[in-house]
Amino acid sequence: MTSSKTDVKKLPNSPQHDSIEVQMDSLDSSHGFSSPIEDTKLTKPRVFKSKVFVAAIIFSSVLIIIMCIGFLIYYEFGNDETDPHDLTYWHLNLPAEQKIWYDKGIDELKSALNQEINRKRARNVILFVGDGMGPNTVTAARIYGFKEEGVLSWEQFPHMGMLKTYCADKQVPDSFSTATALFGGVKTNYETGGLDSSVALGNCSADALNSAHHIQTILKWAQIDGMNTGFVTTTRVTHATPAALYAHSPDRRWECESTMSDEAKTAGCTDIARQLIETETGKNINVIMGGGRQMLVSDVEDSAADPIDTWAGKSNDGRNLIEDWKQIKEKDDKNYAVVQNTGELNSMNTADVDYVLGIFANGHLKYEHERDSSDAGMPSLKQMTLKALEVLKSKDKGFLLVVESGLIDQAHHRGTARKALSEVLALNDAVNATIQAMKSQMDDTLIIVTSDHAHSLTINGHPDKGADILGTAMNSKTEGTAFTTLTYGTSYKGFHADDTGKRVDPSTVDTTDWDYTQQAAINTDENLHGGTDVAIHAKGAMSYLFHGMHEQSYVAHVISYALRIGRFRDSSIAESLAELMPL
Repeated sequence: MTSSKTDVKKLPNSPQHDSIEVQMDSLDSSHGFSSPIEDTKLTKPRVFKSKVFVAAIIFSSVLIIIMCIGFLIYYEFGNDETDPHDLTYWHLNLPAEQKIWYDKGIDELKSALNQEINRKRARNVILFVGDGMGPNTVTAARIYGFKEEGVLSWEQFPHMGMLKTYCADKQVPDSFSTATALFGGVKTNYETGGLDSSVALGNCSADALNSAHHIQTILKWAQIDGMNTGFVTTTRVTHATPAALYAHSPDRRWECESTMSDEAKTAGCTDIARQLIETETGKNINVIMGGGRQMLVSDVEDSAADPIDTWAGKSNDGRNLIEDWKQIKEKDDKNYAVVQNTGELNSMNTADVDYVLGIFANGHLKYEHERDSSDAGMPSLKQMTLKALEVLKSKDKGFLLVVESGLIDQAHHRGTARKALSEVLALNDAVNATIQAMKSQMDDTLIIVTSDHAHSLTINGHPDKGADILGTAMNSKTEGTAFTTLTYGTSYKGFHADDTGKRVDPSTVDTTDWDYTQQAAINTDENLHGGTDVAIHAKGAMSYLFHGMHEQSYVAHVISYALRIGRFRDSSIAESLAELMPL
């Protein structure tokens, strides 16, 4: 039978086929089996000759080749992205007028490809606030200091976003409400601070005294977690922006007792200066530097070198809160220093002190361009910042430092744009110096630069590139009179009209003078704030969390998360492990 099967397979059309098939049929019918030969003939397809099979093989081969090419391209270009120095591009023979911009584009692209995301938790946070430093102010200051192609220090930070500055009840805010959003993570009412929006302006009600409506800040959270804290400002230490760190007040004007109503005093509200010196949050601040002696000490002397600020009140109830601060530190057996001029600040041994109170002026500090730079004068923002860092860094703890360049805003309010731009450059110096001072600790330090609000400064006309930003831009096509590149929306000198009612020609005066006030569209008592969004720039640990358009209140939550304080505070066990094994 085996032989017969073989013969049939080899010779399917042989003469023997019919007889064998009969025998096999007989065998199948007698035993109930079907013929294996018949099965083979009926069911075995010609697979390798099928057109569908051949097409499938070709398609699979092409698909595998494409996948291999894809993987090759992915890994090849993936390596290029992680090594920007090997960035491959065509070198074109371009005219000089084009090549300069192509080269700048390549340099910026390399920088972008080389950015690394630092997800490490922050040990230190330094927050710079340029008061009133809106986008137009930054642009004008950049041109003023470094021409069009220049950059300010924070504009080279790897991460940035934008902040919406409206407050709970106004489209255009003030500094007290915006600072509360920045430091406390909650938006509140115009000209109130440290309180939620249930408290109306000037209302020393039960809500104002109820701690449930008090907003805790990043400074308070840091103190609870055992960190060192401090703030530096070129304004009064009781002024709106720094006050939002430690005070809870329904009116920003209540810096001392003389500006409070009798009803507010009787109801139990406390002025901001006393809150700084007498409350737990205020007493635990390690570094306090700025002006404001007229709020802390009664009946201070007025002088040309140190004038009393007539735009604000001054104490006359016999207080001396500077002496009170010293007595509190002595009672608590703390190492402290009180410094009141540049010489005393420079000679202070920061390793020997845990608490510093630096009050350098009756009111605000002098503008950078006019301050006395001798030991008897007032220190610069850079000098105060570096000294504050020395104190805070010398302790075996993380720290939070807030630095306010407050005179940008003051200059804008008076309409003197050149002073405002100069103060931006002073802030730039302080930021640059801070980056150098923290260079070895940047891996676990977060540095932020932002503003609390904008001003109504505008950049107008079509001045030539390289022209003085403080000069005239062109002539009005309807008036025929020149106008300056920088103007304001509002001003206390407004339109600058002459005796005939026509606008004064600014080309007839020195528009670069420090005291020149730019023209404005609307006349009022002072230059008012602008409602423009402001930029925020960040560098260091967790800086990538600033990435788009944010509510201004978001900043406090980022700082809280980066430091693991406030709602993000770790358990004591987790904190100990983090110290031993940092992420």
